[in-house]
Amino acid sequence: MDDEPTDEELLDRARAGDGDAFAALFRRHRDRVFRPVLRLAATPSDAEDLVALTFAEAWRKRGRIRTSGPSLLPWLLVTASHLARNNVRALRRHQALLAKLPPGEPHRDHSDEVLDRADRDHVAARVRRSFDRLTDRDREILSLCVLEELSTDQVATLLRVPAGTVKSRLSRARRTLAEIVALDLSPDEIRSMR
Repeated sequence: MDDEPTDEELLDRARAGDGDAFAALFRRHRDRVFRPVLRLAATPSDAEDLVALTFAEAWRKRGRIRTSGPSLLPWLLVTASHLARNNVRALRRHQALLAKLPPGEPHRDHSDEVLDRADRDHVAARVRRSFDRLTDRDREILSLCVLEELSTDQVATLLRVPAGTVKSRLSRARRTLAEIVALDLSPDEIRSMR
């Protein structure tokens, strides 16, 4: 018999003010939350900040959190996704402001000396830009269903929509991403990603 407390038990203890129980939830789920946030964040440091914000929000709302099952993970993933989208919007506003400033002095980029890595990074950045061109809804569906491997039923419960809606959104999001990638990358670049 497993003596490990469930997420529900830990959350109940955290609701009563048990910080150790909440720390156990953090240790249990932080890596799983970090992975999808890393795909949505501009930098690994931003991803770490978003994970911290996600758990801070969980602590703040611990008395009101309603899970769709025995795990807190789906709630954490959806919350992290919303926080990441807010962060992207803030970053866009910041970049728009910076674009209005006069350009600085150019500096030599030493990463140019490592062309293979730079080429891979360039392709990865272009794929990332393709992913970013999707709607928020399409990015969320792809992140939850494909990247986090949640079932369509789990995603339907999380998003409070019918499973058929999730399936149709997922199909459309995959098709749209494939079209965007095909427009943005050459066939050689697409093959190099495999």
